[in-house]
Amino acid sequence: MKIQLIRHATLWLEYGNLNILVDPMFMDPEMMPAFPDTPNDLPNPRVSLPETETDYTSPDLVIVTHTHVDHWDAAAAEQLRKDVPLLCQPGDENVFTEAGFTNVTAVDEKHEYHSVRFARTSGQHGTGEIGERMGKVSGFVLEADGEPVSYIAGDTIWCNEPAEAIRRYQPEVIVVNAGGARFTHGDPITMDGPDVAAVIRQAPDAHVIAVHMDAINHCMMSRTDLSSYLASEQLHEQVLIPRDGESFVFDSKL
Repeated sequence: MKIQLIRHATLWLEYGNLNILVDPMFMDPEMMPAFPDTPNDLPNPRVSLPETETDYTSPDLVIVTHTHVDHWDAAAAEQLRKDVPLLCQPGDENVFTEAGFTNVTAVDEKHEYHSVRFARTSGQHGTGEIGERMGKVSGFVLEADGEPVSYIAGDTIWCNEPAEAIRRYQPEVIVVNAGGARFTHGDPITMDGPDVAAVIRQAPDAHVIAVHMDAINHCMMSRTDLSSYLASEQLHEQVLIPRDGESFVFDSKL
């Protein structure tokens, strides 16, 4: 298995003989204003897409965990071919079909495509009223013969849902959306340092990869911040914090 961070939550996976694109956001820097009611007014995205040999506009399959604009944008809708198989959560189908995509599957619980088995998980995109306003979010677990079980948690804080996904599927690779994204009021809506630490402690033998930092204005925890926090907890050697464009290769232990 090879996994590459493109930018923010956009990932490229080579898994089970498939090239899989996750949560594509392709817009150029500063094309979108800051999210409202956030601690700064910096336009988004904060950084360019990386220069890479990967042609991430031509995947075999696309996964969209939810349709917030930093996980699915108009640039991705324009650049991806309209017949690409696309997996999403129930309730999001119309976003893609109305954009002209013709091979959309809303995954209720499980789905299989070629040699890869997909299971959809859930999460909480914040707490209280803000969490309710942020709406439904999903993650996905990937399994294939000879590949490490991999869990893409999506936009969730640490809560019962990701804990249960780890318990149930025993993933060998876990991708978490960190950055401690937040508004001017309320708690973070994505994982912060303590949340990432909780994931590591829940799955001490897994490769944990933290993404979703340094690209969008309301993600207040930087890569440097997260690294420093995990070092203070003596957990920094158990997590990978990739740069945009950086990739890793993992073998299954099973």
